[in-house]
Amino acid sequence: MNATLSAGARSAVPTPVDPPAAVPAVVRVTIALSGAFLAGVLTSFGQSVPALASVSNSAGPWFLVAALLCLVAGVRGGRVALPLAMVLGVVLLELMHVGYWAATVLRGFPDVLSITNPWVLLGVPAGLLAGAVAVAVRSHDARWRAGALGVTAAVLVGEGIRGLLQVAATTGSATWVVEIVVGVLLLGIGVVGARSAIGRVVALGTGVVGTVAVLGAYLFLGGF
Repeated sequence: MNATLSAGARSAVPTPVDPPAAVPAVVRVTIALSGAFLAGVLTSFGQSVPALASVSNSAGPWFLVAALLCLVAGVRGGRVALPLAMVLGVVLLELMHVGYWAATVLRGFPDVLSITNPWVLLGVPAGLLAGAVAVAVRSHDARWRAGALGVTAAVLVGEGIRGLLQVAATTGSATWVVEIVVGVLLLGIGVVGARSAIGRVVALGTGVVGTVAVLGAYLFLGGF
């Protein structure tokens, strides 16, 4: 009887389960690259949908997608890893341009993919920034995470304000208002999530100064 109870007790002990195998880096990077190309393709189709036309013509969502895909690729900080992450951000944004161009041409609309295209050129600094933001978000230092959220908020709020000032008359204001609201929410998360006064200052500083810089860049480029 005791032997039977002991056997039953032993059988109730859960069997250890091996942790799932890590996804190889090459697979993560391939997924990120494929996702970037697909994002460009979807942008082309989105421009033909009235409800998505404005958001498909804005750069903020592309910046977010590039940063998220960098996270999917598993970017991390380090003397060598950080520059690689920033380069990956550039590659992802330019792949979005390639996907957009390919889909647009195949749909029968004229489009030119050139290194002199202003959006292609802007993809370089924006991609570098997206890669750096992805690394900072994964940092153990709350100040870096706060700065990353502040920068991301600046991109969205700056473009949103520019949209309201320059193109809302033809595109409507809904997309730009939503972009500003999302940016403000991200900034709020950065401020609240900071564990120190310095972290809060970093979040607010990057958010406010970055917004002015992004808006200024748009207004400057809009003059040409």
